[in-house]
Amino acid sequence: MLSATQLEILSKSLQSSPSAQPERLETIAKQTQASDLADEELLAFLQICNNLYRSGEPLISDNAYDSVFLAELEKRHPDHPYLHTVEAEKSFAGKTVTLPQRMLSTEKAYSKENIQKWLNNIEKAALELEIDPVTLLFRATPKLDGFAAYDDGKMLYTRGDGRKGTDITRVFERGMIVGGSGKRGLGAGEIVVNQTYFNAHLADTFENARNFQASVIKEKELEPHALEAIQNHAALFYPFSELPDWQGSSAELATDFEAIIAKVHTLVDYDVDGVVFEVTDDRIKHHLGATRHHHRWQIAYKSNAETAQVIVLKVTPQTSRSGRVNPVAELELTRLSGAMISRATAHHYGMVKEQGIGEGTLIELTRSGMVIPKIERVITPQPPQIPDHCPSCGSNLVWDGDYLYCLNTSQCPAQIENTIEHFFRTLANNDGFGGKTIEKLHANGVNSVYEVYQLTLEQLITMGFRSKDGKNQVAQNLLDQLRRSRTEAIEDWRFLGAFGIYRMGLGNCERLLQHHRLLDIFSLKIDDIILIEGFAEKTATAVVECLALIKGDFMKIYQLGFNLIQTSLITEQQEKTSQIAGKTLVFTGTMIHGKRDDMIKEAKRLGAKVGSAVTGKTDLLVTGADVGATKIAAARENGVLVISEEEYLTLLG
Repeated sequence: MLSATQLEILSKSLQSSPSAQPERLETIAKQTQASDLADEELLAFLQICNNLYRSGEPLISDNAYDSVFLAELEKRHPDHPYLHTVEAEKSFAGKTVTLPQRMLSTEKAYSKENIQKWLNNIEKAALELEIDPVTLLFRATPKLDGFAAYDDGKMLYTRGDGRKGTDITRVFERGMIVGGSGKRGLGAGEIVVNQTYFNAHLADTFENARNFQASVIKEKELEPHALEAIQNHAALFYPFSELPDWQGSSAELATDFEAIIAKVHTLVDYDVDGVVFEVTDDRIKHHLGATRHHHRWQIAYKSNAETAQVIVLKVTPQTSRSGRVNPVAELELTRLSGAMISRATAHHYGMVKEQGIGEGTLIELTRSGMVIPKIERVITPQPPQIPDHCPSCGSNLVWDGDYLYCLNTSQCPAQIENTIEHFFRTLANNDGFGGKTIEKLHANGVNSVYEVYQLTLEQLITMGFRSKDGKNQVAQNLLDQLRRSRTEAIEDWRFLGAFGIYRMGLGNCERLLQHHRLLDIFSLKIDDIILIEGFAEKTATAVVECLALIKGDFMKIYQLGFNLIQTSLITEQQEKTSQIAGKTLVFTGTMIHGKRDDMIKEAKRLGAKVGSAVTGKTDLLVTGADVGATKIAAARENGVLVISEEEYLTLLG
């Protein structure tokens, strides 16, 4: 069954063919061959699938799209325009502009044999140019699964249809950085989100990274989670030329193919859906050129994502730290991509309800390489399994949108244990307080972070924290780590973030403490917080409410005495006396007198705004050594004052 989000995307589409009807789409999506589809319906289905995929709500797997439906069109009409047209990315608000350089798709291969054919064509081209094929160097990089974009140093464009894209330079103005060397103007790349960060902070809200990436690009004011990811440098633009890679000869590629694929997949902590191979010799690139769809000197290898039809045994609810109850599908034991799979996330109970996931549901499960197993689609729905009570404490659950929540925050065991674990994990200056330890502590009556800090050696020994030889070292180690967590210096914003305040990730905690002292924040009103950049009314309201709820626990823990590094305040006096207060700065080049990150922090402390791209809103471009011509040209074009690092330091006095 199509999800509500997919149906909404379809309703906004201009397509009105019969194949766009949900029931017909579901029928076609289940097919393993497309020979019975009329040309018009086949083409419409491909366009719909591409639209849903680019919107972050794929209807079928990449493999099915390529090997079943696209292959059928190619078989019937090898010269069909759709096969030779760049598949358009989703449109975003902003002016449509011609790209500085065409952005093509990449030819795909699903077998080693296809890669070998491509290598043979490269060798043939080398011989035609009288180049010894043995001397050729090949490069392999991760195929990022993000949003394709092009950076010319002045503007960032979406790929669009390959010729025209949308101006989304606003993402740099919001603080997005460039991966690799950090330099602008390096051409094509992708907007991606760090996979570890996504799993830890965003997976409860977004079904996949592509959904989240779309939220980063949108024109309107960003939601806190999106702004947080940008400011934590978890969401960024990564130029293809800067990606870590494998390089070697065609002989090495043919001999160590599987090992190279496995290695390249692990080079970055972003979603990767294949490996891109290219020959590095510019003479051969020029000789081979490109089709209207792809460069002939480049190819993407995509592992066939294994799929299996599996019966759901039951749907198990799990309560998180926030009280959100998440569904986990317990499956018949199935081998996929070399691993035995028994569980898969159903994301949220809205999905369970809409798609009919319960005992006996037949689903299609996919997994490629090291990717987490995913429910690709529901084949045979059954009555959904929706819990009425929290699996941890038995309290009644309430709906909030697609999600179920347990509101028994103070007595729910799962919320208590997850809250304690979150505290110590966020402090990040201690060891030993993982899930198993905290579960054991809670089983022995420890219900809060404060109670953990009150434990004695004798209590821990009584709870069973001792080594196999009967010694008390395990208990003593835990006490040592508790002492370490209080004496080892940490930032006050990290300490605040450890309390898990709703809508207050570490970035928002730091911004709040740049304007107010830690102990003053509990007396703040909504209007006080709205004045801070990045805090909308909805967020400010939630923060004030949550601060009131945690004040008692916070003060008890704070009074235990932690070694907190105080965040520098952006005071009114600093804003009055600073020569850069209220101005927008951009730093470029290699700084001699300090790290660029430190200079950016100091500028913000003095009341300035810091961007990464020169625009008409920029007041000063501060230049270090090895400055590229692009930013200088942009400054001249926009009438921006350019000063050296030395002049900047003199300006600050």
